[in-house]
Amino acid sequence: MADRNDPPRPGEERLGHDPAAQVDAGVTFIGRLRSGWARGTAPRNLTQARASGEGAARIELAAPYRRGLAGLEPGQCIWVLYWMDQSRRDLIVQAPRHGSGPRGTFALRSPARPNPVAMAAVRITDLDPEAGVIGIDAIDAFDGTPVIDIKPWLDGIDIPPGAAPAP
Repeated sequence: MADRNDPPRPGEERLGHDPAAQVDAGVTFIGRLRSGWARGTAPRNLTQARASGEGAARIELAAPYRRGLAGLEPGQCIWVLYWMDQSRRDLIVQAPRHGSGPRGTFALRSPARPNPVAMAAVRITDLDPEAGVIGIDAIDAFDGTPVIDIKPWLDGIDIPPGAAPAP
């Protein structure tokens, strides 16, 4: 991942402002992701994290949010929304290394975006509600990445029309 101070690559375009300087609403970090990943070692996506065999991770919730785990169970799939706090936020057109040319930020899953919100569909491997720890099968985020929300995966809602249900 590029450092937020790196100059844009050929074909990339910056916004005319820094989105971090504009606050329209507040976001509360409810916990942190724990993983073995850091800058330079993290996989590009969740598929690579799972394939590496080193992707096992956990979510550590802050104490006030632990009661929100009631009803979750090991084996269940959840959505984790997290804030890619080390990402640049000023690119509106990007030139991904793996792509065929520049594309708009909203056509990519890149962490570089005006609001660096990422999401991952993961499976709960173990759960300790009292400690606020959720073991998950994998994550592609750096250790310490802030978590902003957790939602259950619901087959009837989270599958686009015509797609196969989750295993």
